[in-house]
Amino acid sequence: MLTLADTPPNFYKTGLRPLLFNALNADPERLHQQTLGLLAWLAANPAEGGWQQPLRRAAQSGLKAAYCQSDSRLSQTLWGLHFDSPLGLAAGFDKDGQAARAWPLLGFGFAELGTVTAQPQPGNPQPRLFRLPADAAALNRMGFNNQGATALAKRLEALWHPLDCPIPLGINLGKSKVTPLEQAAADYLASFKALKDWGSYFVVNVSSPNTPGLRMLQARDQLEPILAALQSANRPRQPLLVKISPDLADADLLDIINLAQSYELAGIIATNTTISREHLQTQTLATGEPVRHQPGGISGAPVRQRATEVIRLIYQHTQGQLPIIGVGGIFSAADAWAKITAGASLVQVYTGWVYEGPGLARQICQGLLNQLDRHGLKSISQAVGLNSIES
Repeated sequence: MLTLADTPPNFYKTGLRPLLFNALNADPERLHQQTLGLLAWLAANPAEGGWQQPLRRAAQSGLKAAYCQSDSRLSQTLWGLHFDSPLGLAAGFDKDGQAARAWPLLGFGFAELGTVTAQPQPGNPQPRLFRLPADAAALNRMGFNNQGATALAKRLEALWHPLDCPIPLGINLGKSKVTPLEQAAADYLASFKALKDWGSYFVVNVSSPNTPGLRMLQARDQLEPILAALQSANRPRQPLLVKISPDLADADLLDIINLAQSYELAGIIATNTTISREHLQTQTLATGEPVRHQPGGISGAPVRQRATEVIRLIYQHTQGQLPIIGVGGIFSAADAWAKITAGASLVQVYTGWVYEGPGLARQICQGLLNQLDRHGLKSISQAVGLNSIES
């Protein structure tokens, strides 16, 4: 019988992806929700019983065999958390934690849920998610559609005992759309309080381009009250990070870095999506509307270079003392290695996973091990900032 482990590694790219992207012309958001639903079913606790129990056990064993790569050289400890692998799932893919149990089975060393807001909200009008295959990219203007912080807390409580997840789970916090900017600190604080027992680390997302005015919160006078409110309630201290935009000028980036250090943040996530439309080959969306004039953030290959530049800037400015999670345009082990050697301790994928398929995590981990051998390094932590160390 053919198992998942026997499936050719390029089957997704050569067979399934063209079918979904082209032949069936599946709506990206509908397909995304169907994928989450399938993963949630496959990864449900087999101990729950019922006639589906043997199917789930077999599926979970198959997923582990096919997609997980275990090697102590890839493991590291940050913020008191153990990461079996530096590769994680980026926020935005599993906003409500529907498939939270599935991510360890697919080779991820950690996963970041959300973005979640204090108030449930439907997000922006559809269609709001578009593929840009010519650019190996996606455009999204989702608008933090999610069921709210309280619902996520209840779901995670039903999945595990507190913090008993097999991998670290980050929770990405955003501002509710109905909340005025001047009340942002209270809004973020409400989400944090609802979820503080269920996250391994927390992320302040002030860099999405899809909530009106949100990026204004990256300004020092706007961001400082948010960080102050969260850290004052952060007892015992949980790792708290901030996620930044690739579109900030270097001077503004340095201001955020200094603020992060002042408030003793655990790290920075670099970067979110970009509003830049430069050098895109795609001219129109599936709706026929020109890309250049449509709102939303671009993810994938177009943000790859700038995200790596931002990582290097943070690493050099902090002399490697502020851990970085690198995200943006990771489609291969070479992409992940570039971000790690620029200064990222951990890396995340989203769009690359959509384009490359479920085997990507294992392929990246194997490729990183090859790079360690090539450079004579004993652990992935030794590679962090390797190409950013100033002479």
